Amino acid sequence: MRVVVLGAAAGGGVPQWNCGCEVCRAAFADPTLARTQASVAVSADGRHWFLINASPDLRQQIVATPQLHPKAGALRHSPIAGVILTNGEVDAVAGLLSMREGSPFAIYAHAKVLAILKVNSIFNVLDEKLVPRRSIEIGRPFEPMLPDATPSGLDVVAFAVPSKGAWYLEGRPHPGGEAADGDTLGLTITDKATGQSVHVLTACARVTDDLKARLAGAPLLLFDGTVWRDDELIAAGLGRKTGQAMGHIAMSGEDGAIAALDGLGIAQKLFVHINNSNPALLCDSAERRAAETAGWQIPADGTEVTL
Repeated sequence: MRVVVLGAAAGGGVPQWNCGCEVCRAAFADPTLARTQASVAVSADGRHWFLINASPDLRQQIVATPQLHPKAGALRHSPIAGVILTNGEVDAVAGLLSMREGSPFAIYAHAKVLAILKVNSIFNVLDEKLVPRRSIEIGRPFEPMLPDATPSGLDVVAFAVPSKGAWYLEGRPHPGGEAADGDTLGLTITDKATGQSVHVLTACARVTDDLKARLAGAPLLLFDGTVWRDDELIAAGLGRKTGQAMGHIAMSGEDGAIAALDGLGIAQKLFVHINNSNPALLCDSAERRAAETAGWQIPADGTEVTL
């Protein structure tokens, strides 16, 4: 199985278009520090790929990723066979609008997220005859199919993650109803031929005992790295919400991701969905050194892992 981090940043990317914080200033000056908004590509065979979320930067990510280019000699073609959505946030779904040029693929999402797409007519640019929307259930494994209806070779299990729904729905009726689970999912994706798995959690508010048990011994984990400290945006003058209020666990601290996921025997640990406020993005920062010392990677866009 091959896994490519198409984008490692949180919503807005790095640098954010209107931000003059330390990280964004550094990224404006040094493009090697830039990150596009979080999305991941997974393939069992290296020829057919499934995206985990479709970021607003998807077109740019495809251009930068040869694995996702149309095959030579084809007038219309894409190796992207489907998109699996883990939530309904703008930075997870807006890239779907860049996939409206008539190539077949499937959208997989929980019914609550599909309901969000349904009530927003702009997503009707994706003809459901070519781009079917398929509901996935928490805890029920499924194999995403290729456009010609042949098996992909991947087994996917979605699981509920402590977090919260899309911020633009706060205080408004949810199109998918008020049931607790479904707005935010983690995914376990397994190569059926090799048994190797990757866990992808782009949003997570806390690490529960059940989650620890699920992740223990994993070959590869891509985990929510939005903020370094819970009050980061407030302290920097960039916002009024804590990480917890936004549905994201901090990297650091006694209850942070680094401490909570330590000692679980996870072979490779990568932070994704990293906010522009997070000093761990800076190569020479104490926060970057602390994360790397604890066995975590801060990936650049285009980082590929083969399992």
